[in-house]
Amino acid sequence: MLTSMDTTMIIIAALLALLFILLVVRLISNRKRRIRREANPRKITLKDIDLMADGSEFELYLFRLFYELGYNEVYQTTGSRDFGADLVFNDREGRRNVLQAKRYGQSNPVGLGAVQEIYASMRYYEAERAVVLTSSRYTEGSRTLAAVNGIKLLDREDLEEIIHLFKAKHYDEAMTIIEEPAEFRASTWKPKTKKAT
Repeated sequence: MLTSMDTTMIIIAALLALLFILLVVRLISNRKRRIRREANPRKITLKDIDLMADGSEFELYLFRLFYELGYNEVYQTTGSRDFGADLVFNDREGRRNVLQAKRYGQSNPVGLGAVQEIYASMRYYEAERAVVLTSSRYTEGSRTLAAVNGIKLLDREDLEEIIHLFKAKHYDEAMTIIEEPAEFRASTWKPKTKKAT
């Protein structure tokens, strides 16, 4: 039979074990938050990107990733006045590129707005090339508009491959994915039979 002293000791031991578990969980959580805050491309995983609080963390991560890949003149644009581009960089051929970053959940596809905005930003930043990079996927409409306008779309699978190649120190291969030509498609627009009278 347990005495009241034994019961007290068991309760104290259980509380200490619970406190230890909570401390370990807190330390792990703080470490993950710190890694995301630092946006260190060597430590960030796709899972960390999915847990980022907002798009600005993703933009900072991409800025650091592109810088460490070796791109020249990588600039992160200013938040609310970015004119449709989050990053501006020169590729290996010296062409100025604009990039719009979209950190969306896997079930939320990127729509037409991202393609329209990055296309419009090309003139402002005097860029020759435009890229939209997402942690998600694209709608069919955004794929069509991008193809007609020569906008490079990089989706979740591309991002995962770029991260993998970067961590394996295959920088040229990662840059090749980013710099591959955009899919091109001629416009299929046809005027309706209705005419203004």
